[in-house]
Amino acid sequence: MSDHDFYPAPTAADLAAIELEAPLINAELVWLDAEITLLGAAERGRVSELDVRRVRRAERAVIRETFAHVARLTRSPSPRRAA
Repeated sequence: MSDHDFYPAPTAADLAAIELEAPLINAELVWLDAEITLLGAAERGRVSELDVRRVRRAERAVIRETFAHVARLTRSPSPRRAA
């Protein structure tokens, strides 16, 4: 018996929630990548304006996707309203 036998497979609702959050997750990954790149450049002593702009752009994308995600959640019908 493996450890995986104790965890149920994700439900359709679980997968739908992940799908709904995917744009925000992707924006956060881009932001993380930009931050890592900036830290690497700082470590080498060669931070460029492009590195800084990339982080700022990624931050704005995360903020934008956060608001969009909240809007999607508030627009989604709850199980009570859908019935």
